[in-house]
Amino acid sequence: MPALNPTNTPEPVPVAAFDFDGTLTKGDSFIPFLRRSLGWMGFARMLLLSAPWLLAYALRLMSNHRAKSRLLWVSLAGRHRADFQRHADAFVKEYLPTQWNPWTIKQLHVHQRLGHRCVIVSASPDLYLHTVAASLGIHDVLCTEMALSGDTFTGHMATPNCHGEEKVARLQAWLDATLGKDAKPELYAYGDTPGDKPMLRLANHAWYRGQPWSAP
Repeated sequence: MPALNPTNTPEPVPVAAFDFDGTLTKGDSFIPFLRRSLGWMGFARMLLLSAPWLLAYALRLMSNHRAKSRLLWVSLAGRHRADFQRHADAFVKEYLPTQWNPWTIKQLHVHQRLGHRCVIVSASPDLYLHTVAASLGIHDVLCTEMALSGDTFTGHMATPNCHGEEKVARLQAWLDATLGKDAKPELYAYGDTPGDKPMLRLANHAWYRGQPWSAP
């Protein structure tokens, strides 16, 4: 006979949310992906055409969103989705296995063995993250989705840049849609940069760069 719940309150639903770059991986993955998918000539062109925006961001004269928008437009506009999917398959199979963060991957496996629902929440674009999730057995991906015109990338974002507070908005909307608004998630969150801290504050249990973290 199942245990009685005299208060009729929903049981907590365990969910583990993982940032990607620097958390599940040892460092950035987007630039290595662009280098492999664009080729050296295309990559050099991308750096040249994006350099003023990237420098302004490095000097804190421009927002992350504007610099990233320029980089994505130069890299993706007019490119076919099938081309990037082919590169994504090779990237996930050949490059990423050497880049996993052992501690966080171990945490992921613990959550999966316990039957917790796992989700990637990343500012990186969707070019390869859905392939990553499938390879790791992760349920869902919340990231910066790129706009398409037919099967061709426009170079523009279809969703807001999934960074900082936007991670909280996307994760909360996903929790409501996936678990129901009356559900009570028991949220575990993992991150490694200040842009992850809004998501960590939402969590019941948070880790920052592999260490337990609580909001100041």
